[in-house]
Amino acid sequence: MSRVGVIGLGVMGRAMAANLLRAGHEVTVHSRSPAPVDAAVALGAARGDGPAHLGSSCEVVITALPDSAAVEQVVLGEDGVFSSPAQRLLHIDTSTVSPGTARLVAARAEALGVGALDAPVSGGERGAVDATLAVMVGGAADDVAAARPVLEALGSTIVHVGPAGAGQTVKAANQMLVAGTITLVAEAIVLLERCGVDPATAVGVLAGGLAGNRILDTRTDDMIARRFAPGARVALHRKDLGIALETARAVGVFTPLTAVTEQLFSALRALGRDGLDHTAVLTLIDDLSGDGKDTKHA
Repeated sequence: MSRVGVIGLGVMGRAMAANLLRAGHEVTVHSRSPAPVDAAVALGAARGDGPAHLGSSCEVVITALPDSAAVEQVVLGEDGVFSSPAQRLLHIDTSTVSPGTARLVAARAEALGVGALDAPVSGGERGAVDATLAVMVGGAADDVAAARPVLEALGSTIVHVGPAGAGQTVKAANQMLVAGTITLVAEAIVLLERCGVDPATAVGVLAGGLAGNRILDTRTDDMIARRFAPGARVALHRKDLGIALETARAVGVFTPLTAVTEQLFSALRALGRDGLDHTAVLTLIDDLSGDGKDTKHA
C-alpha cells in the first residue's frame, strides 16, 4: 500500500480519501475547510500541514480542486506540492482543468523528476462514494502503471487515453455530452408534461430505445420532481463547458450545440441558480416555456 496525500476535500475528494483508507492506503489530507479534514481524520487519515508537506512526505499526491487557478497555485506555487517534492513522487490531478494547465504541470514535474498524471473523473458524487468512477488518464505509460493500484481504489473504469493533457481533453468532451444530454432530457420532460403525458412512464420507454442514456436511467426521478440538491453544481459544469469551448477554438472545431448549452448554464448563473445541481437547467426550460395556458393538447 502507498502513502497517499489528498488535497481538496469537497464532494469528490472526501469520498476518494474514504475509499483510499478503505483500500488500506496510508492517507494524509489537506483542505482549506477544517470540517472535512476533521471528518477524514476521524476515519483514520492523518492531518497534513499544507501542500508542501504532502509533496515531501507522500509517495502519491492526489488533487481534487475546483479549477485551473487552484491547481496551479496548490501544485506549482511557492509552498505547493512541487516546492520540495519527495523522490519518486507521483502527482495525480483528478480536478477538471484546461488541457493547457495539465501540460504545464507535467512539464514542471518532468523538470523536477516527478511523475504527473491528469486523471479527471466522471460519475458524480454517487460514483465517488461507490468507487465506480470512470478515470480518463493522460501522461506517461510508466506513471499510469504506477498509479493504477491507487486509481483502482477510486474507480472501476481506468483508461490511459494519451499523453499529458489528453485526460483533460477527454473530460472536456465528456462534459459537453453530459450537459447537452441533460438539456435535451429537460426539454423532453417539459414537452411530455405540457402534452399531458406522464413523463415517468414515458422515460421507461425512451430509456429502452435508441434514446437511452445514463441521464434517463439515473436522474429523471429528481428532475420530474424538481429536486435539485447539488451534486455536480451548475457553476462547475459551466466552467467545464468554458474549457471545452476554449479547447475547441484552439484547434478550430465548430461546437454550436455546446455554445448554446453554455449560454443556458450562464443564464442559470445570472438567475442565482449556479449552486444547484446541473440538472436544474430544467428550471430554465420551465421559465422559458411560460405557464402553458396557450398550449393545445392533441
